[in-house]
This record gives sequence, C-alpha cells and structure tokens, in this order.
Amino acid sequence: MIKYKQRCFKCKNNFVLVSGRDRFPLCYDCQKNELNQEIKNKKIKELFDIPEELYKENLFLRNIKIYYLRNNKLSEKQIEAFKKTVKKIKEEAK
Repeated sequence: MIKYKQRCFKCKNNFVLVSGRDRFPLCYDCQKNELNQEIKNKKIKELFDIPEELYKENLFLRNIKIYYLRNNKLSEKQIEAFKKTVKKIKEEAK
C-alpha cells in the first residue's frame, strides 16, 4: 500500500504518515491528551502497555486505544488487529 506524509488535520503543523484509507489524519501531539487517560481493566491495560514510540508512529494503534477509552469495549477482531499490528511494527523495527 502506498504511504505518504500529510499535514495533521487539526493543528496543520506536523506531518503524519498515512495510507489511502485515512481520511482525517491526526498527529500524536493532537491526540496525546486523549491517549493519557486511565484504563481500569487489567487485561486491556496490559494490551495497551506498549512503547510510546509505537503510538507516535501508527495512527491505527492510537485510534484503537481512543475508541476503547470512549466506549470501554473492544471486539475480539479489534484486539486481534491491535496485537497483529504491534507485532508487525516490532518485526519491521528489527
């Protein structure tokens, strides 16, 4: 899939790496306040306990976490996709 950089939809200062599917790309700085909320569920807290660099790199990971913080639930497919994406990013980094 083709990836390119586009300015953040909110602040218009930072660039975000996006693919063709991302309609409104937001940078990490604009989403930081939403991402730093407390998670009470231990299993989900362990799931989201990944290095901050991964959240900075990947808009999808930030969106999944924000979705959970807003709705307090994730489907099994969302959890699997989150784990798969984290694994893929860690493998690419090596």
